[in-house]
Amino acid sequence: MQLEQLKPKIENIISQSESSIDERLRAICELLEKEITYYNWVGFYFKNGDKNELKLGPYVGEPTDHIIIPFGKGICGQVAISNQNFVVPDVSAQDNYIACSITVKAEIVIPIFVNGENIGQIDIDSNTPNPFNEEDERFLEFVCEKVAKLIA
Repeated sequence: MQLEQLKPKIENIISQSESSIDERLRAICELLEKEITYYNWVGFYFKNGDKNELKLGPYVGEPTDHIIIPFGKGICGQVAISNQNFVVPDVSAQDNYIACSITVKAEIVIPIFVNGENIGQIDIDSNTPNPFNEEDERFLEFVCEKVAKLIA
């Protein structure tokens, strides 16, 4: 399925006010993991209160031990500090990578901003080498903008 075709589905999930925020975030994860063949683990991390760390939110995919990630550690922790998208075509080439699974080949992390503050991120792992492109970045920025409005 084309990424553009998923946008109305994302908006529909966001608009389901009878569902909790976590239920809607999990539904987004499920949609992305199901519809995009090279999205093999999809999850959200959010700033953990006043601590300089991220806490795992709703996700789909293999269970992870990385419930808490300190700022600066791994790709997610780096995005928490840099406030920039981070696309990793080959995780084995990254010095500061936290391995979740030996099957993961690539990762993309896009920050979520509320009122200009980085409050979290969407994190996607792929078992396919170098699968992410600019279209993925733009689409996931769209997803993060919608999530920001949901959380704000």
